[in-house]
Amino acid sequence: MPGRHLTLFSLALVALMAAFGASSAHAACTDPPGPGVDWRRCSLDGQDLTGANLSGMHLRDTSLHRSKLANARLVGADADRARFVSAQVDGADFTEARLREADFTRASLRGAKFLRADLRRARLFGADMTDADLTGAMLLGTDFTNVILAGVTWTDGARVCAAGSVGSCQ
Repeated sequence: MPGRHLTLFSLALVALMAAFGASSAHAACTDPPGPGVDWRRCSLDGQDLTGANLSGMHLRDTSLHRSKLANARLVGADADRARFVSAQVDGADFTEARLREADFTRASLRGAKFLRADLRRARLFGADMTDADLTGAMLLGTDFTNVILAGVTWTDGARVCAAGSVGSCQ
């Protein structure tokens, strides 16, 4: 009889674990963008996500090489260590996004918004940030080597980089 109670208890425990596991399941890399989608460590190279709402999504360690994210909303997205190498990200909204150590090498970021975004130790080597907005952004250790900064609104929200600014805001 004691063995029967243990078996029933074990089955109940397995059923309970399955129920909790199902409610906290993460989306797969092939799932479409949407609230709660977790694309951590996904390879989304070359994807066309133009105008997509990726707000609040988990993109940590995700590869988006050569992807199209023009006018995409990434408000509050967690994209630490994400790779946007040679991506087309013009007009994207990264307001309050976490982009620590993200790689934007040679990306087109014209007119992108980085309001209060965390870009610490991000790599922007050779990116085009013409007319982007960095108001309130955290930039400690950010690599601006050969970055086009013409018309960029700097972190204080008042200073605008002069035409011809490359690598530093003049």
